[in-house]
Amino acid sequence: MSRRTRRFALISAIAASAIILSACTGTAAPETTAPTGEPDPDATLQVGLVLEPTNLDIRHTSGAAIEQILIDNIYEGLVSRTEDNEIVPRLASDYEMSDDGLTYTFTLNDGIAFHNGTALTSADVVSSYEAVRTDTTLQGNAEFASVASITAPDPATVQIVLTEPNQNFLFSLTGPAGLVFQTGDTTDLKTAENGTGPFTLTRWSKGSTITFARNDAYWGEKAGVASVEFQYIPDFTAGVNTALDGGVQVLTAVDPNLAPQLEDSGEFILTTGRTTDKATLAFNNAKAPLDDVRVREALRLAIDHESLVQAVGAGSTLYGPIPELDPGYEDLSDVISYDPEKAKELLAEAGQEDLELTLTIPSFYGTTVPKVLISDFKKVGVTLTVDAVEFPTWLEDVYTNHDYDLSFVLHVEPRDFGNFANPEYYFGYDNAEVQSLYAEALSEVDPDASAKLLAQAARIVSEDHAADWLYNGATITAVSPLVSGFPQDSINSRIDLAGVTVATEN
Repeated sequence: MSRRTRRFALISAIAASAIILSACTGTAAPETTAPTGEPDPDATLQVGLVLEPTNLDIRHTSGAAIEQILIDNIYEGLVSRTEDNEIVPRLASDYEMSDDGLTYTFTLNDGIAFHNGTALTSADVVSSYEAVRTDTTLQGNAEFASVASITAPDPATVQIVLTEPNQNFLFSLTGPAGLVFQTGDTTDLKTAENGTGPFTLTRWSKGSTITFARNDAYWGEKAGVASVEFQYIPDFTAGVNTALDGGVQVLTAVDPNLAPQLEDSGEFILTTGRTTDKATLAFNNAKAPLDDVRVREALRLAIDHESLVQAVGAGSTLYGPIPELDPGYEDLSDVISYDPEKAKELLAEAGQEDLELTLTIPSFYGTTVPKVLISDFKKVGVTLTVDAVEFPTWLEDVYTNHDYDLSFVLHVEPRDFGNFANPEYYFGYDNAEVQSLYAEALSEVDPDASAKLLAQAARIVSEDHAADWLYNGATITAVSPLVSGFPQDSINSRIDLAGVTVATEN
């Protein structure tokens, strides 16, 4: 059987962070004259984040907050991904994929050890992945549905065979499904860890900080700082004040309205990073009157997307379910426009001139988006009531029970178009053609051909007005001039800190 070999150099820093809050437009980075010295290997990097994990068990717990800090820093997989979502080797030095897309062969790097000192072998990979394949409670179980076998021909080689090609399989290995754990390890992963990454966990003060220390026994290039302290500051103003007071050298998810305070201080450089954040106004497609495509289209026509982006200071307009960093992206601005008069006509045609709807939104998103929607909908005769709830309530009512009219969250996960090909998902969208195109895209071995199929499916979803995508988020990060190598893009999903350094002041 002929094979294609893909070989890549390991990257030193892969960006990502788990912010599911406001995303921001570009702000030019100011010139800085702050004196900087040589990187200090004994330095502590202090990073301000917004959303704290509920626990550290990444095998059983979903959410961007946990992936943001643990993947690549504490735990590693055979492969990882760059800031622009390109797949690269990690624990594997290289990998091969067969021409039919069914067989993946990975060669492990030398000298890898878990944090407890035990050497990692291919047997640990097999046991980790077999657990994901067979245990429905583990993150990534569904992504391993097409896995036929996972074997270790020798201590340095892992071979995975699929029952059918899956264009997303290798990418799924860059997430929780692909992380490698020690066979038979009994570590309580909710509060402790035993990974292979460049950092180890030293302390978690719940509600406050999580601290990492450099793993001096790391198999690869050692981290550039001695320790990292993540400070969880859910209030945007408090975060800015902490940064200005010298409490953190990096502040993520900077509120665009507060960004000038940091920029004008001269103490920080502001960067604007791309993300796969999709600010999604979900329609309950399975519930009247939102099961009527005319009503859904009318709601989209009523929204002034350009003005909304300006109001939140966030990212760029997005008129379909696939963002620019994902395969299958296409500018779908031709599908919908701002047209309140046409919206009124469609609502009248649907017999919904005095429509009343409720927007269920997690309370931490603030009031900017709801205020814009209330105003825009009022202009077309739709009364919008806002129900701001705690996130666990949103998960129960909206995500699990599908008990809602409209909802708003930032869907931060990359390559998650499959949600619109799943009629059981909380969107309630059921289109057989979309499901067929998505299945065909997954089974297509050629990535370019697969992306074209995804683009076709995404256009149908937008033309069906299955949801509205208010904007594609970006994120502002404030970084001290003393800090080098901090990731810029995709920090909504992870932050690889191995290549970050902190300099001494002259």
